[in-house]
Amino acid sequence: MININEVIETNKMISEMNLDVRTITIGISLLDCVGSTLSEVKENIYNKITTVAKDLVKTGKDIEKEFGIPIVNKRISITPIALVAGNVCKTSDDFVELAKVLDKAAKQVGVNFLGGYSALVSKGMTKADELLIRSIPKAMAETDFVCSSVNVGSTKTGINMDAVKLIGEMIKETAELTKDNDCLGCGKFVVFCNAPDDNPFMAGAFHGVTETDSVINVGVSGPGVVKRAIELVHGENFEVLCETIKKTAFKITRVGQLVAKEASKRLGIPFGIIDLSLAPTPAVGDSVGEILEEIGLEYTGAPGTTAALAMLNDQVKKGGVMASSYVGGLSGAFIPVSEDQRMIDAVNAGALTLEKLEAMTCVCSVGLDMIAIPGKTKASTIAGLIADEMALGMINQKTTAVRIIPAIGKDVGDQVEFGGLLGYAPVMPVNEFSCDDFINRGGRIPAPIHSFKN
Repeated sequence: MININEVIETNKMISEMNLDVRTITIGISLLDCVGSTLSEVKENIYNKITTVAKDLVKTGKDIEKEFGIPIVNKRISITPIALVAGNVCKTSDDFVELAKVLDKAAKQVGVNFLGGYSALVSKGMTKADELLIRSIPKAMAETDFVCSSVNVGSTKTGINMDAVKLIGEMIKETAELTKDNDCLGCGKFVVFCNAPDDNPFMAGAFHGVTETDSVINVGVSGPGVVKRAIELVHGENFEVLCETIKKTAFKITRVGQLVAKEASKRLGIPFGIIDLSLAPTPAVGDSVGEILEEIGLEYTGAPGTTAALAMLNDQVKKGGVMASSYVGGLSGAFIPVSEDQRMIDAVNAGALTLEKLEAMTCVCSVGLDMIAIPGKTKASTIAGLIADEMALGMINQKTTAVRIIPAIGKDVGDQVEFGGLLGYAPVMPVNEFSCDDFINRGGRIPAPIHSFKN
């Protein structure tokens, strides 16, 4: 039972510390939407999404109003489209037509994003997978709410370097097609290693094939709450600090659990998981960078940053799993540069580099996220950055991802403006030494030896 003190404390976290539920995401299986023609599949998909998710936004708003808990986003994730439409999509333009149907369905039900324009190619690409990947630039340019992802590696299968090379080229093309909007199309695409089936966060959400027909997944937030709690133990030792973070994460997760159960009951859809990720926003006081500074760093990127982030992630997970039996998704601390004001400040101060961010991703939940790089950066260099990040995930048996934006027409010192939750980002320098011969080898990097556990 939740007592009156917890209620008062939660109200304070909401009103003073930027606590919110970042998203209610409804996962929808489209496996029963296959058909013999593209028109049939388009109709089946539109009808299923608009039927299953028709009350999602209203339910979220009702819960917000009744419980006083802000729910920032209401979203949809779907079965990876390459699995659903491979039989009827014979060209990349056929897949773009499906993307437009998904966009239309998202607008009809009122969600802010729909994820699952995706392919799973960690061991190899089918013809449908390749066509979908090649369609992504045009699909991102011609839709507003559709998000895309491709899983190119896993600990069990290795890294599909043919896909990595293709995606490097595709990211450059996406940037070119959306350059009039600060290359925003790249902000709606992410490439994964070890992608989870139940991630409620965009741009990487999709409804995995192991999931039930539909499910409610909730992503909590609360960097501001954690930062305020740490302020109260300023100067204390690590034992006190860790206990404080754990207890705070427990309270944040309880709020998410309450919202998830209530949404599940009202929509008549099973509850899936709570994602514990500390997800920042551009708002002052809602920053993972501020947490790291409060722990004792002058700026994110200073010596000790990776250790501080590892400790933060671990304590958030330890506290969260005590509050919910079903924790999943990514769960930890996001470090998207454009969405975190103090991360932006650290880049501008010269404290945070791309290489340091890569080191930090060894211990955080995602990877190189929402990073703007010079528009002149070669596709092979982008592929090399992706390969490095995928290797971290593969070897360390964790999820890693890359969401990177080549800012066409811009260079180091400039910035790109995305607006809203995506914020803005300074253009960061990239190592310009060539990796062309490495990327052009083709084939697959084998899975590591510790993957063999049968």
